[in-house]
Amino acid sequence: MEWLKTVGAEFIGLFVDDVGFAVAILVWVLIAALVLPRLGLPDPLPALLLFAGLAGILVESAVRRARKR
Repeated sequence: MEWLKTVGAEFIGLFVDDVGFAVAILVWVLIAALVLPRLGLPDPLPALLLFAGLAGILVESAVRRARKR
């Protein structure tokens, strides 16, 4: 049964290289979906906030990865 665990980990590794990055994206999208519509912001602002959060997560991940090298 150990081989099944190894195969599952390799399969997930094909799609998710950095778990922290993936979790941060999922959390930000969840927060944006639940909170931003309730704030009553003007139309383009929620989309800009979603983009800014995702861009910030990407920059943070790239900086963290660059420091490791």
